[in-house]
Amino acid sequence: MKIIKLKENYDFRRVYNKGKSYVCPYFVVYLNPNRKKYSRLGITVSKKIGNAVKRNRAKRVITAAFSTVYPKINSGYDFVIVARTRTLDVKSTVVSSHLSKILYSIGAIDCLENEKTTN
Repeated sequence: MKIIKLKENYDFRRVYNKGKSYVCPYFVVYLNPNRKKYSRLGITVSKKIGNAVKRNRAKRVITAAFSTVYPKINSGYDFVIVARTRTLDVKSTVVSSHLSKILYSIGAIDCLENEKTTN
């Protein structure tokens, strides 16, 4: 499933201004409901993180983490994920677990993969 990206500045500003933010040691997630039948992702990485190589690595790690969580996300959200410096030191699996926990607590996904339904 292909991830649809946010590209326009006004989309990012709308998520920043109208959305809610959730903080984690590796990133900050801004979330805003949209009126579409799909969810979109925007990633920002500041120059404070490092040079272009480090910034691109942070984007790749976040994109890989989001792609593992994306099939479980309820449709109709715009996400902007802002990378923090610690993102460079971890793999996408760690970022993915933190992202899924945050999205579960928000209600953007229905169940975590670690939860088992017992009968």
